[in-house]
Amino acid sequence: MALDHIGEQSLSRRAMKAELLDAETELKLAYAWRDDRDEAALHRLVTAYMRLAISMASKYRRYGASMNDLIQEAGLGLMKAADKFDPDRGVRFSTYAVWWIKASIQDHVMRNWSMVRTGSTSSQKSLFFNMRRVQAQFEREAMGRGEVLDKHQLHQLVATEVGVPLRDVQMMDGRLSGSDFSLNATQSVDEEGREWIDTIEDESDQAADMVEAAKDRETLRRWLVEAMGTLNDRETLIVRERQLRDAPRTLESLGQELGLSKERVRQLEAAAFKKMRKHLGKNDAVADSLLA
Repeated sequence: MALDHIGEQSLSRRAMKAELLDAETELKLAYAWRDDRDEAALHRLVTAYMRLAISMASKYRRYGASMNDLIQEAGLGLMKAADKFDPDRGVRFSTYAVWWIKASIQDHVMRNWSMVRTGSTSSQKSLFFNMRRVQAQFEREAMGRGEVLDKHQLHQLVATEVGVPLRDVQMMDGRLSGSDFSLNATQSVDEEGREWIDTIEDESDQAADMVEAAKDRETLRRWLVEAMGTLNDRETLIVRERQLRDAPRTLESLGQELGLSKERVRQLEAAAFKKMRKHLGKNDAVADSLLA
């Protein structure tokens, strides 16, 4: 931790010593990078605004991430901004870079807040970074009126203020209020108690379902073999090569092998399907699944 603090101070000192760019110089550097991929120009542009990135990173320390990590993410956002910046739009680079730096830092904070993904949509980000502030504001206003808001009322007010569904507010409040715990932890203090992981539904195929599926596949395979038994050798070859191979052969290649035109091969394939459908006609659904 002490080493991290030293690294942070070193980065901050270097950033504060960097040159301040006027609008004209900034524009020249941006053009040099965009048009000529001049890495020296990119380095000057990024270095000059690293103090801005560090300043923005410091605002997110309360979320528990190390300052060095936040600065690194801010620097990545700054690099993305420099790469995508269009000097022809007449906007100062610092104005454009703020959005990219903020987005990079916020994504990092949300990725590392919990082992359980917190969310990445714009509404989820807005909730994550503003929910506590908005809640505190409503609570202060209510106290000023001599009122006390229950959790449901508070959630409804936050949802309206931030512009998100009520269920999103309720879910985010649970995420921000709780902490991760092991699924192998027991549900009671008793060491013989059931672990939380035992309460999660097993979504994998169950043994009975697997046996039933295997039986169905075997029945379909038998019906397919019986249906193909109604075909002559040429029709069997066409169906096998066109429908039962991982890489089906083309009408043209089969036509060359059999000395037939592509159209004739297509006609024979259609006739073979007709025979098989007739044999399987007792069950149209089966015919459709086998001959799709």
